[in-house]
Amino acid sequence: MSEVSVPDGFVRHDRHSPLTDPWEPLYSQRSSTSLNIGLWLREPHCNARGFAHGGLISALADNSMGHTCKTRYDGDPGLVTVNLSIDFLGIAKTGCWLEFNSECVKWGRSLAFAQCLVTADGDLCARGTSTFKVI
Repeated sequence: MSEVSVPDGFVRHDRHSPLTDPWEPLYSQRSSTSLNIGLWLREPHCNARGFAHGGLISALADNSMGHTCKTRYDGDPGLVTVNLSIDFLGIAKTGCWLEFNSECVKWGRSLAFAQCLVTADGDLCARGTSTFKVI
């Protein structure tokens, strides 16, 4: 796939922050219960070995899981990460399509819980779980 060709359902991500702006372009796929993130992995996303940096994977998994949990609430609640766990299961090399697919597994008045599977060209490379405080 080329950078101009993204998987079906993904469009340019409309949420921006000082942390993620240098990683643009980011893409997202929204449904009524999730917000998944994707990007073409480039050199600025990588460590010295040419693999996706763990910080990039952690930050985007957290972002995807948080926005996915927000879909379960009315209005626009604030969610703050109180726990984030990432298991690195493989590597993602420059040029691959990196995708963060999240699910909110439980939500309540004060806490929400999510999980995320991260794939590189369809191969599992990381998984994450998180807990969010609803504010």
